[in-house]
Amino acid sequence: MILSEIRDYLQTHKRAALKDMANRFHTEPDALRGMLNKWIAKGRVEKLPQGTPCSGCTQCDPGDIEIYVWKETPRVQ
Repeated sequence: MILSEIRDYLQTHKRAALKDMANRFHTEPDALRGMLNKWIAKGRVEKLPQGTPCSGCTQCDPGDIEIYVWKETPRVQ
């Protein structure tokens, strides 16, 4: 998996839980965190605060969910 695949996934889904991305890319969450941290450092991805619900289904413990959001760049006029 490469950084552009993560970018494309987050751009399409707008926000995603780490667990969902790990399943999608068949990779360990720790490895995925490292790649997401590169996007965070570039200012393109934001990790939401712990306990943020993913979609409102309430089946998961919010304390165990890590959600990442792709940050759109503002358009220059």
